[in-house]
Amino acid sequence: MAGLARDLAGLERDRGALERDLRAALRGEVDFTPAARALMTMDASNYRRVPDGVVAPRDADDVAAALAVCRGHEVPVVPRGAGTSIAGQATGTGVVLDFTRHMNAVVDVDPQFRTAVVQPGAVLDTLRAAAGAHGLTFGPDPSTHSRCTLGGMIGNNACGSHSVAWGTTADNVHELSVVTYGGRRLRLGRGGGGGGLDDPGSAPTGLRELVDRHLALLRTGFPQGLPRRISGYALDALLPENAADLARAFCGSEGTLAVLTEATVRLVESPPHRALAVIGYADESAAADAAAGLLPFRPLTVEGMAADLVPEPDALPRGGAWLFVETGGATAAEARTHAEEILRGADALDGAVVTDRAGQRALWRVREDAAGTATRMPDGTEAWPGWEDCAVPPARLGSYLRDFRTLLAQHGLRGTPYGHFGDGCIHVRIDFDLLSPPGVRRFRDFSQDLAGLVVAHGGSLSGEHGDGQARAELLPRMYGDELVGLFGRFKDLWDPAGGLNPGMLVRPARLDENLRFAVLPGTPVDVEFGYPQDGGDFAGAVRRCVGVAKCRVADGGPGPGVMCPSFRATGAEQHSTRGRARLLHEMLAGEVVTDGWRSREVRDALDLCLSCKGCRSDCPVGVDMATYKAEFLHHHYAGRRRPAAHYTMGRLPQWLRAAAPYAPALNAAARIPPLAALVKRLSGVAPERDLPVLARRTFTSWWRGGEGAAPEGTAGGPVLWPDTFTEHLSPSVGRAAVAVLGAAGLEVSLPPGPVCCGLTYVSTGQLDRARTVMRRALDTMAPALERGAPVVVLEPSCAATLRTDLPELLHEDPRARALADSVRTFAGALEECAPSWTPPRVDRPVAGQTHCHQHAVLGDAPERRLRDRAGLTGELSGGCCGLAGDFGFERGHYAVSVACAEDQLLPSVRAAVAAGDAAVVLADGFSCRTQLEQLAGLRGRHLAEVLAEQLEVEDPGEGIDR
Repeated sequence: MAGLARDLAGLERDRGALERDLRAALRGEVDFTPAARALMTMDASNYRRVPDGVVAPRDADDVAAALAVCRGHEVPVVPRGAGTSIAGQATGTGVVLDFTRHMNAVVDVDPQFRTAVVQPGAVLDTLRAAAGAHGLTFGPDPSTHSRCTLGGMIGNNACGSHSVAWGTTADNVHELSVVTYGGRRLRLGRGGGGGGLDDPGSAPTGLRELVDRHLALLRTGFPQGLPRRISGYALDALLPENAADLARAFCGSEGTLAVLTEATVRLVESPPHRALAVIGYADESAAADAAAGLLPFRPLTVEGMAADLVPEPDALPRGGAWLFVETGGATAAEARTHAEEILRGADALDGAVVTDRAGQRALWRVREDAAGTATRMPDGTEAWPGWEDCAVPPARLGSYLRDFRTLLAQHGLRGTPYGHFGDGCIHVRIDFDLLSPPGVRRFRDFSQDLAGLVVAHGGSLSGEHGDGQARAELLPRMYGDELVGLFGRFKDLWDPAGGLNPGMLVRPARLDENLRFAVLPGTPVDVEFGYPQDGGDFAGAVRRCVGVAKCRVADGGPGPGVMCPSFRATGAEQHSTRGRARLLHEMLAGEVVTDGWRSREVRDALDLCLSCKGCRSDCPVGVDMATYKAEFLHHHYAGRRRPAAHYTMGRLPQWLRAAAPYAPALNAAARIPPLAALVKRLSGVAPERDLPVLARRTFTSWWRGGEGAAPEGTAGGPVLWPDTFTEHLSPSVGRAAVAVLGAAGLEVSLPPGPVCCGLTYVSTGQLDRARTVMRRALDTMAPALERGAPVVVLEPSCAATLRTDLPELLHEDPRARALADSVRTFAGALEECAPSWTPPRVDRPVAGQTHCHQHAVLGDAPERRLRDRAGLTGELSGGCCGLAGDFGFERGHYAVSVACAEDQLLPSVRAAVAAGDAAVVLADGFSCRTQLEQLAGLRGRHLAEVLAEQLEVEDPGEGIDR
């Protein structure tokens, strides 16, 4: 034990010296903290390796300096982009170079020569947007196009759905600037001038001789007829007949040869109009058999999916599997005609051509999310990558899929294939048991058998994502020992010290080593929530994050998406859903993050989580970081002093009830600046915030004054839930709802006593108090539950809490599920209980935002239909308002809160106001209304208030101090 302690101490000293030398040599950030290391332990694969530290270089000089320091310390280096690699090649020991922070620019777009110059951390969609201004695009487009980087695409030779038209990344690269581990700066291109094998500024010493000595092997050792051959090094690109293309040979080298610092890539003309032929077949094998026959029509894509990956197959043509075949044209008619021609020649069960962009986007979203949705089988069983993207000649795809299904059955495994049928490339997640030794042995046995099957069909072990650790061990099965030996000599010419991404491609680690699950606890940890989708296991819930990084989209753009507002605001990995999940994983592992639930690293990362619940719906695998945050805070502060905001805003319902009789005096005091400043300082409220105005008369006091619809519990219709915000801060919303529901012929009642959903207690991790509050509410609601009355909840965040947190915290109480199932939104109640009622016409455009909790948990289809019937036109923005209950009020959160509001909400509302079209600003959530008022000086209104105004009821602002 003493020897181990000395070894660990020595390791820490070495790491400290490395960190000091890097800081002295670089202008970019150097971070060796446990949090930084924990964030980089995994990519989107099954593997985990712990680095010494992370460097974010600012330019090529920084890259060279970092390599020199690491070389001096004999420390390996791993280049990393977005970390979405499926095979483990973006994980490693030593120093990780993170290119996403600084070296992320599109340097230049040249529309005349159809090229672009990019840095390795540039996101593909950023390049596509810049090229799109000139009618151009970058052809390869993986499903992670919104966050994957060009450096990562070059490292893996990424492809995407349009490769049948525009090829792989290697087909679209012109020149590359790289730095070797030994410090040489090289410019890689094609032979016949600068950049060739004979150019000392391009080729490593000895490369020409290596190629010349093995011309026969290079001409015969690679499988033919494979549009997707990504496995191994592309040494055949160095043959004279292939123009000795060094840049092409570098693509797919997975960071093992040199570090990319800049790339010149080719652009292609993007058809201005597109159509999508959706073609139905009996099953996936039939679709696969048909795919190759569509290639002569020269489509842009031929993608395949089966019914088990399509959430709503009723919206698709008849069949059990489908091909998505995209066409392009100079005009919409030309694109449609091309798609109809393909449909006629498809010999299918059924088919349809989709021309509207919204419909096409919805279909492509299903395909792009498959990398996440495929990680769960229909019964909830986990499924994993590892054999994610084998490729065979397209004409053999149907036969291969049938043999593949047979092999799965022989090993007792299940998987859901989908992918690039036109290129013969199949993606699949398989329900490997990677938690137990027998399961890992089965994983290894299956991998060896599948490698043999792929090779028997003339295929490639990797058709898109590279070999990494998942498949490199099996490359001799595909290429033979002689060619794999040549791969090793090729690597050694570039990197004789073996410092770049060791363990990948040559001299690889075993495919069943370094599995990321091995470090997790073997038995479930004690937790408060039920985690019903994960068998009650918190580690299982954390394992949901597979790293596809949809949460890392920096620019949400238009549309309803919410995830992840804090990442959009800061751009920092620890503020993404994935980053937080990684830190929780490492907390459970206990190797890098060593203090468990007391971890400061996890606490700090979760501090900027808005608990918006956006990841619950927008994450392809349903990671629920709001719940994980509440769970963590409960344990983190157990028996300890909490932040002031937890005692004030976290217990807001009890303080508001106590303050209600004194509302006028308290409102007056809040207008005195010194008093307001003192209150904010003591209560943990950001000094930039205005204190909320308390209602002079609560909603229930108005009701009990005889002005409501019916006495408590006597009506036969829905029960209106008097949430804390409606009760004490926005009673006008409650009064308006009563008026509209009454106009619709509904007898509304209130619960016989005060109720609370427990939202503020949950969001601050005060889960014992939350349970107490929730049980009281269940007791109060017992009569309504017995008669099965719908419960109308006006505040979306409270409705979401009742739908999700209530049954997951009180999973042993059947009443919790009964109440959750009874919850209806305002529009949902009208649609269900008064379907024939015609709302008053408003006939005005709308602006504002769909509440993030509504989007994530409740959905907004009834609201959309109600707005349409009332003549409220236009779309609400996505995103999160940034106030998010107590988040935006808490000291230290103001800047991020404003940034979240500026992401989508405020620009959309300002644009509507500037247009002068008298838009109605809709905001059903109290937080959204408060944010609009405090940041933009605009009054947002609940949909109930807008409709009530048309009914000519009392002024909805009556009773509010403003």
